[in-house]
Amino acid sequence: MTGVGGAVIDAVPPAVKDWAIAVFGTADKLALLVGMGLAIAALAALAGLLESRRRFAGFAVIAVFGVVGLVAVLGRAQVTGNAVALPLLAAGTGILVLRWLMSRLRDWTTAATAGERPAPATMGERPAPATMGERPAPAAGPGAGPGAGPDRRRFLQALGGGAVAATVGGVLAAWLRGAAAAVSEVRSKLALPSAASPAPPVPAGAELTLDGMDPLVTPNQDFYRIDTALTVPAVDPDTWVLKVTGLVEREIELDFATLLAKPLTERHVTIACVSNEVGGDLIGNALWLGWPVRELLAMAGPKNGADMVLSRSKDGWTAGTPLEVLTDDRDALLAVGMNGEPLPLEHGFPVRLVVPGLYGYVSATKWLTELKVTRFADDVGYWTPRGWSERGPIKTSSRIDVPRAGSPVRAGTVAFGGVAWAQHTGISKVELRVNRGAWQPVELAPGISRDTWYQWRLSLPLTPGLYEIQVRATNLDGVPQIEERSQVAPDGATGFHTIRVDVTP
Repeated sequence: MTGVGGAVIDAVPPAVKDWAIAVFGTADKLALLVGMGLAIAALAALAGLLESRRRFAGFAVIAVFGVVGLVAVLGRAQVTGNAVALPLLAAGTGILVLRWLMSRLRDWTTAATAGERPAPATMGERPAPATMGERPAPAAGPGAGPGAGPDRRRFLQALGGGAVAATVGGVLAAWLRGAAAAVSEVRSKLALPSAASPAPPVPAGAELTLDGMDPLVTPNQDFYRIDTALTVPAVDPDTWVLKVTGLVEREIELDFATLLAKPLTERHVTIACVSNEVGGDLIGNALWLGWPVRELLAMAGPKNGADMVLSRSKDGWTAGTPLEVLTDDRDALLAVGMNGEPLPLEHGFPVRLVVPGLYGYVSATKWLTELKVTRFADDVGYWTPRGWSERGPIKTSSRIDVPRAGSPVRAGTVAFGGVAWAQHTGISKVELRVNRGAWQPVELAPGISRDTWYQWRLSLPLTPGLYEIQVRATNLDGVPQIEERSQVAPDGATGFHTIRVDVTP
């Protein structure tokens, strides 16, 4: 199912992906799997209906579905023999189950037409009265009569068949979960080394105390997840290898133990998805631990003319990142830790990329396996041929978190608060305006660094009524965020986050 699901994700137009993320958010994969389950159930019903009308027609439907699954799996990167076997096994099992069900249906139909139940009395007839001393024969109960034995056997056979199918499904599910469970156990026992370059302390006052405000550092369990992997890749760190290939003087292979032995850097970095709508929550701030990518690339020695690094995930996903972004002084990391613990499996364990200043679709590769030094003219990442821009720099933006849009508030002093970001540039000021009036400066908390978001707040006296509230940020280069509203494609949404507040007496 995941191979077909991956092919579906690859094939659907970008507008459909944007719609799915906008509607379902981080539950987009669950929605796809539920939809696929319903579609498979419908196909199974169709196969049964066709087989009941014409022999082998239902088998053909299942066989075609198996071939589609096989093609989808073969089209995925990092394909394995086990992955190839699964759609064939599923199709074969489906055909056998359908064949068994059709044979049971024929048996039941034959039994019904053979007159196994007594014929009903004709009109006007009465049953013979019981003679003195006799009791009427008991009414036939369930399972009684000539057909009781065959009916019971058929029921037990159906029950047994269902149990076998459930057992096979359970074994397959357990087998698929086994690798992830093993990797999860390895992760739980992994002790990360201390950072050679610890993160600077969080400035005093960087986190504002305001009810309803998101925390300055996003907990791992609350961090957004957007990727194309329907199942989280299970990557064993003991066998993990990162290859540096392409236009380099020296190709390099780096294993996990060697990476952990490097002088690691710890930094707070805010990362964001390009699909984040104005005011959206597809953004998070975390404390990352890793080795600077520039040091690995310096060992490889990029050749003249190279201007892009194509990073590849275990599941085949790719991102094209400008070479200069990975070799300048920013803290672009081969991250192994997140908020003081090894990367969660769903966030890229054992190694992922974290690059300040770029949207994730051109930088934040999870389950990293390869860095190919190349040129934009020669290679493209996953999203570029699907209508997204090549380089994806993050745009200055801001958000109102308190009060929530549409929430009623009491008249008097109303507290507003939120976040603003311009990763790797920083925020100089944030302003709020009411009903398109004059912009008012807010209290801007000191950012952890120019690579993280900043929190802000402002209290305003408001009388009862409906109000439109807007926020805008200006970066440290003096450039305000763009007011014109635009969609997320092809390079990120723009516009002022706007909420409407109902102030009650």
